[in-house]
Amino acid sequence: MRPFAYVRAADVASAIRAHGGSPRARFLGGGTNLVDLMRADVERPDTVVDISRLPLTAVEELPGGGVRIGALVRNSHLAAHPLIRDRCPMVSQALLSGASAQLRNMATVGGNLLQRTRCAYFHDTAAACNKRRPGSGCDALGGFHRDLGILGVSDACIATHPSDLCVALAALDAVVETESARGVRRLPLTDLHRLPGDTPHVETELAPGELITAVELPALPFAARSRYRKVRDRSSFAFALVSVAAALDVRDGVVAGVRLALGGVAAKPWRAREAERVLAGAPATEESYARAAEAELAAAVTRPGNAFKAELARRTIVATLRELEAG
Repeated sequence: MRPFAYVRAADVASAIRAHGGSPRARFLGGGTNLVDLMRADVERPDTVVDISRLPLTAVEELPGGGVRIGALVRNSHLAAHPLIRDRCPMVSQALLSGASAQLRNMATVGGNLLQRTRCAYFHDTAAACNKRRPGSGCDALGGFHRDLGILGVSDACIATHPSDLCVALAALDAVVETESARGVRRLPLTDLHRLPGDTPHVETELAPGELITAVELPALPFAARSRYRKVRDRSSFAFALVSVAAALDVRDGVVAGVRLALGGVAAKPWRAREAERVLAGAPATEESYARAAEAELAAAVTRPGNAFKAELARRTIVATLRELEAG
C-alpha cells in the first residue's frame, strides 16, 4: 500500500473541502471495496477523506410514501428496516444476497453504488485493462469471459457492475442526491453509471469531489410485491452471473405495471425498458414474459465463455415474473 494523507471529516462541507475535487482523492465510508483495491495497488489515492461519521445514517419516510436513505446507512440496517421490507422487499432481498453478514455490517449504501468491477483483469495489475490504465487495451476480450458483460459492452471493456442493491434501485426509479462545491443536485440512478464506450475508466457521471448524500425511492405501491432473484455459482459470497429485480402489477389477467432491471450483464445496473414496453398491457402469461425477455436480450453481444448468460437471463426473467404473478 502506498503512502497517503488521511482526513476525518466532521460534516459534509468539510469533507468536500478536504477532497478538493482532486482526481487522486477518495471518500472513505465502510471501506469494504476501496481498502481492498488500495492493498492490491489498483487504487492509488494521495488523500483519503473519512466520511464515516457524517450524519447521513437515517432511513425516513417521505410525504407521499417514498423513502429517503442516507448514504451512510449500513447495508445490514437497510435490509432489516421495516419500511424497506414492507414497501420494496426486492431491496432487502438484494442486500441479503450480497457478500457476508460481516461485510454488510460495514458496507454503506453510497459505497455500494460506487463499488468497482470485480473483473479479474481489472484486479490483476499485470493485465491490460482500459478501466485501470486508459489506452492499455483489454485482456478480457480474448480471455476468460464467464463473469463478464453481454449488454452495453464495447471493444474497450466488457466488465460488469457488481452491485446487487443497484439493480433493485434501478428497477424502482431511485434518485441519487449529491453535494459538491457547486451545490446540491439530483439525478436518476439509471443515469449515475456510464456504459464503457471508448472511456471505460470514466465509470459515473459524478465530478471529482461530488459526494453522494442520499438515495430516494419514489412511492410505487405495487413494489410491495417485488422480487430479487440472483443466479450465481454458489449461494454464499458470490457475485451474480445474472440477477433480476422485478415488480409486477396484474389486474384482470393483464400487466398493468411492471418494473424490471438486470444485474451481472453490463457495466451498470441494466434497466430492462424494452421488456417493460413489451409487457405493458400484455396478458400476464408465461408467453408474454418470454416474449419480453427475448426482446430485451436481442441486443446481447456474447463471447464463447459467457454465451450462456443470454439464455440464463431470459429464463430468470420469466421465472421471476411467473413467481410474482403467482403471488
